[in-house]
Amino acid sequence: RPAGATVLAMHRAALLCAFSVVTAACQVGEPPWKGGSPAAAARLHGHNDYLQPVPLRTALELGLGSVEADIFLVDGELRVGHERWQLRPGRTLRALYLEPLRAFAMANGGKVRADGVPFVLLVDIKADAAAVYGQLRTELAEFGELLTHFFPERVERGAVTVVLSGSRPRDLLESEPERLCALDGRLVDLQAQPLASPTLVPWISDAWSRVSDWSGADDLLPAERERITALVATAHAQGRELRFWGAPDRPEAWAVLLALGVDHIGTDRPKAAAAFLRR
Repeated sequence: RPAGATVLAMHRAALLCAFSVVTAACQVGEPPWKGGSPAAAARLHGHNDYLQPVPLRTALELGLGSVEADIFLVDGELRVGHERWQLRPGRTLRALYLEPLRAFAMANGGKVRADGVPFVLLVDIKADAAAVYGQLRTELAEFGELLTHFFPERVERGAVTVVLSGSRPRDLLESEPERLCALDGRLVDLQAQPLASPTLVPWISDAWSRVSDWSGADDLLPAERERITALVATAHAQGRELRFWGAPDRPEAWAVLLALGVDHIGTDRPKAAAAFLRR
C-alpha cells in the first residue's frame, strides 16, 4: 500500500472513478421500491444522528437519505441514546424523529425527500427487543399515513421507511401479516437458505472489518474491491440495499464506496460528506 505524496494522486483517481461509474453502479439490480438512482448526497447515512448539534434537521437540509437513532425503553418512553446514562425524559424517538418527520412531510406535499423516495429511519434497538418492539409498534401505528407498509409479497411506500437494527425481534416481525417496519439484515443473510424476503429484510448492514482493513489512507486492494463489488451485486440481485458500519469516514472512502455502488455510506460528518459528494 503506497503512502505519502501518492495519496493525493490516488484521491483524485478515486474521484474520477466515482463519478464515471456511479451511474452504472446504481442502475444494476435496483430494489423495486427505490424509484430510480438518487443524488449522491442521498446515499449518505447519518450515523447516530441524535449526536449532531441539530438532530434530523441538518440531515434533511443536506439531503441525506437516512439517519440512525438508538433507543431504549424507559418508563414507557422510547428514549434516544447510545448508552443508558445518555437518556433523558422527553428525548424520545417520537419527539426527535417521528413527529418532526410528519410535520416536514405535511409541509412538503407529503414527501420527505424531494425525489419521492422514502427517507429511511434506522432504529437501533439497544436492549429488550420484544418489549421495545411492543411499544414501537404502538407508536408507529399513530404515524401510519407517513410510513411504508410491508406485506409478505409487496411494499406500499410511504414518505418514511422504518428499518430495525441492533437487537432485532425477527420472529415477531416474521409472524405479522402487515408491518410498519422491516429488518436490517447481516451479510450472512445474503447466503442463508431459504432467503428471507426483501419485504422483511430490505437492508443488509455489517461491520466494515468483515470485508476490509482499509483505512482510506492508501489504496483499496483489488481483492477487497472485488469482494465489495460482489456483495453489492448479490444484495441488489436479491432486492436489498447494502451498508457498512465502521467504514473510513473520510473523502477517499466516500468516493470509493460511492463508486462501488454501496447504497448507504455511513458518516458522522454529514456536512463535510454532503459537500464533498456534491462536488
